[in-house]
Amino acid sequence: MTAHRRFRNVTRIGPVQVGTAYDHRGREKHTTACTAPRCNFSADYDSRAAAELAARTHRCLVR
Repeated sequence: MTAHRRFRNVTRIGPVQVGTAYDHRGREKHTTACTAPRCNFSADYDSRAAAELAARTHRCLVR
């Protein structure tokens, strides 16, 4: 089963997008995902501040 989340409050910090959505249990989660080709960085966080910090400090290894 594929879970599709409806993201809201999506922002972009450099090549990383940060979005907020509810998980399958109804809890608010904040996701970061790098949009650079072949980077494959993404992570979920419990707070928006943590997600934005991860976005600001992310360094792509793919050049």
